[in-house]
Amino acid sequence: MADINRTARIAIVGMGPRGLGALEALAERFGPKTPRLQIDIFDPAPSPGAGPNFNPAEPRYCLLNTPYRVIAIRPPKEASIGSFAEWQEGHPDPDHFPPRAALGRYLEARLADLLRYGFASPEPAIQFLRAPVQQITRDGDAWRLHSAAKDHGLYDEVLLTLGQPPVHPDEQLAQWQDHAAKSKAALMPAYPARALCDAAAAWQGKRVAIRGLGLSTYDVLRGLTLAQGGVFASGHYNPSGREPERILPFSLNGHPPFPKPETQALDAAFSPTEAETITFTEAATKAVAADPDAASALLSEALVAPVARILTAQNIPALAVRAWLAQEWEAPGSQEDATPLDALTEGIEMARGAAPPSIGYALGQVWRKWQDPWRKAFNPGQASPATAKQLVGFDEGLKRYSYGPPLTSAKELRALVAAGVVDLSCASDPHITSVPEGWRLESAGSTLDVSVMIDAVLPTPNLAQLADTLLPGLKARGHLTALLPDLGAATAPDGRLYDAQGNLAPGLCLLGRLALGSVTAVDSLHDCFGQSADRWAEGVVDRLTRRRPTGACESYNRS
Repeated sequence: MADINRTARIAIVGMGPRGLGALEALAERFGPKTPRLQIDIFDPAPSPGAGPNFNPAEPRYCLLNTPYRVIAIRPPKEASIGSFAEWQEGHPDPDHFPPRAALGRYLEARLADLLRYGFASPEPAIQFLRAPVQQITRDGDAWRLHSAAKDHGLYDEVLLTLGQPPVHPDEQLAQWQDHAAKSKAALMPAYPARALCDAAAAWQGKRVAIRGLGLSTYDVLRGLTLAQGGVFASGHYNPSGREPERILPFSLNGHPPFPKPETQALDAAFSPTEAETITFTEAATKAVAADPDAASALLSEALVAPVARILTAQNIPALAVRAWLAQEWEAPGSQEDATPLDALTEGIEMARGAAPPSIGYALGQVWRKWQDPWRKAFNPGQASPATAKQLVGFDEGLKRYSYGPPLTSAKELRALVAAGVVDLSCASDPHITSVPEGWRLESAGSTLDVSVMIDAVLPTPNLAQLADTLLPGLKARGHLTALLPDLGAATAPDGRLYDAQGNLAPGLCLLGRLALGSVTAVDSLHDCFGQSADRWAEGVVDRLTRRRPTGACESYNRS
C-alpha cells in the first residue's frame, strides 16, 4: 500500500480552462485514502482559469461561437458556484452568444471557488508560480522543471495543459515579417484583440488585409469597425469615418464559415434520434479500431440516415448524401463552388430558416450534435496513426459547418460588404506580392494594394513548428514523440505521453490540442471539462495510491 502520510508533488503547466478542468477533476477524486498533495501551478498569464482565449480583459465584441443554451461545463459536485448561465446577472437570452471575456470571469470565479472549497481534508498545498517553464528533465523516478531563474521539483506527476504555444512562422508569414520590418507596412496578429483595436485607431483611410476567414476574422472585423465607432443598425452598417478605407479578408477558398441555426427551435430540426445516436456511437467505436478506408465507410453510413431524414422534404436521396460524403473524405470543401458573397448569403438564409439546408449544412449540424459521442469513441480508442489522420481530417474539415459563428456575425459581415467597408473580391486564394508600402493582392481580375496585414490563422498543432523550448526539448530527450509529423503528440487515453521507444513516460501527461490525433475535437471548451480530464485525474490518484514495481512500464503499438 502507498504511504498516505507522505506528500506527493504534482506540477500543472498551464492554468487555462483545460488546466482548471483537470484540477477540478482531481479535487473530485481527492480524499482521505490519497497521499497529501503539493500542487505547483506554472502559468505566467494574468488570468488563471481563463487563459488567453477567455481573458477577461479582452473586448466584449469577441464572442463565443456557442450560445448560452448549450454551454454545459459542469461545476464540481462540491462547488458553491452554479452553471455559467446561472452565474450571470439577470436571465440571459438562451439564444445569445456571450462574450468570451464574460466566460473568462466565470472561469476565474470557478478556480477561486475550487481553491476555497473544492478539496477534501487534508487540503493540498497549492502555489502559483509565474515563471515560464523552459525545460523538463527526468531525475530518477521523478521530474524536474526548469525556469530561467531556478529549478523546481522533484515532481511525481507533471501535467502539460499548454493550449497553443507560439510557433515559428510559416514561409509566407516569415516573408511578410521580414518585409514589414524593412518597410512602412504593418503586420499584426489577431490577438490580443485589445492591442489590435488600439493599433487600428491609426489605420483610418488605409487598406487592411486579413489572412484567414474563420472565427477569428469576426473579432478582427469588429475591432476595425465597431471599436472605431461604427454602428450596426437595422441590418446596415453606419460608418464612423475612423475605419480603414477597405478591409480585405481572404483564405484558400474564400468561404466564411456557415453560421449556426438562429434559434433553439431551428436548431432542433437537426437533432438526431436516439436510435440514430446509438447507431453512430457503435459505428464510431468500430471506425477508430479500423483501417482508414473502413473507418470512412463506417462513419459515412451512420451519417447518411439522419441527414437524409432531415432533407426528406427536399427529395434529396440517401445516394446524394453518400456522394457528398465520399467527396468530402477525398477533398474537403470541393463540393462548394459558390462565390464568397453567395456562400455568405446562403449560410445566412439557411441559419435563419429562410432557405432549406444543403447537404453540407445539415451534415455539419448533425456532426456538431454528435461531438460528445464522437470524443467518447475516439479519445479512449487509440486509432492507428493512419486512421487517426483520416478521422481528424474529416472532423477538422467539417468545422466550417459545425464550429460556425453566431448568425449575427455573418449578418454583420454582409452589412460591411454592402457598406463597401469589406471587399471580398480577393477573398479566394489571392496571389500576394510585396510592394514598397505593403502588399498587392491579385485574384480573379482584381488587384488591390494594402498597407496593413493581420494574421488571423490558428496554427496547427505541429510539434516541429513550436517556437518555445518545452515540448521540443522533451522530444529531443526522447520523452515525447509525435503521432505523425503533421499531428500532435502520441498520448494514452489518460494523457500520459509515449516516449521515443513507444513506452509510457511515467508521470508525464499532456492534455489538449497539442495531442491532436491521439484525441479529437480538442478546440471545444466542453472537452476541457470532460472525460479526458476525468481519465487523467483517475490515473493520477491510482498511481499515487498504489506502489508499482520499480522500472515497470507500458508500451504501445499503433501501427
